[in-house]
Amino acid sequence: QVQLVESGGGLVQAGGSLRLSCAASGRTFSNYVMGWFRRAPGKEREFVGAITRKGGGTYYADSVKGRFTISRDNAKNTVCLQMNSLKPEDTAVYYCAASSRVVVTVREIEYDYWGQGTQVTVSS
Repeated sequence: QVQLVESGGGLVQAGGSLRLSCAASGRTFSNYVMGWFRRAPGKEREFVGAITRKGGGTYYADSVKGRFTISRDNAKNTVCLQMNSLKPEDTAVYYCAASSRVVVTVREIEYDYWGQGTQVTVSS
């Protein structure tokens, strides 16, 4: 089992920044690809980005590319999502997730563990 706890959400004005963190406990953190997903009001959960096990590679949805950055610290069992130039359409509950897959995946079904989510609200 892997337990994931997100933090750092909140209310921010459009154009602002937020940094989300996800703390992991349980099994060896570096064995997992880590992903971020979000669910906007009235919409299905969608992929935001992911990072490889050792942190050497990242992959982002087109909607956030160039604005969001994922990083991880395997020594501290944490993964972060730095969000810049936020837009109202970024408003959502953000989830971190862990996948035992060897390579980065965008598919929800391939993530084994999920956090409870943290709310991000971007005002116009």
